[in-house]
Amino acid sequence: QVQLVESGGGLVQAGGSLRLSCAASGRTFTNYAMGWFRQAPGKEREFVASVNYSGRATIYADSAKGRFTISRDNAKNTVYLQMNSLKPEDTAVYYCAADSRPSCAGYVCFQGSYGSWGQGTQVTVSS
Repeated sequence: QVQLVESGGGLVQAGGSLRLSCAASGRTFTNYAMGWFRQAPGKEREFVASVNYSGRATIYADSAKGRFTISRDNAKNTVYLQMNSLKPEDTAVYYCAADSRPSCAGYVCFQGSYGSWGQGTQVTVSS
């Protein structure tokens, strides 16, 4: 499986921005679709965004549309999540995920034997 390490989380005021990064290693990066999920305290993990192997196809949860941008740099084996106009309800642990089906898209991906997950990075948005 591919190994994933997230970074870039932190504390930010409402309206601010953060950029999360996820560095992948251990497998050919372009063999994987990549995604971001988040889990807030007391809530189930939820899909945020995904990008296919080439970076040309992206899908966003409604909560992320217009504020978040997912991208990947295949030369650096890294996927990013640019988060703008952050709200207190965006507070969560954010997880990077990889799916071994490189064109897989959306929340149905990254599950079971197809999925690999990072350890998560905390994002806290203060009001």
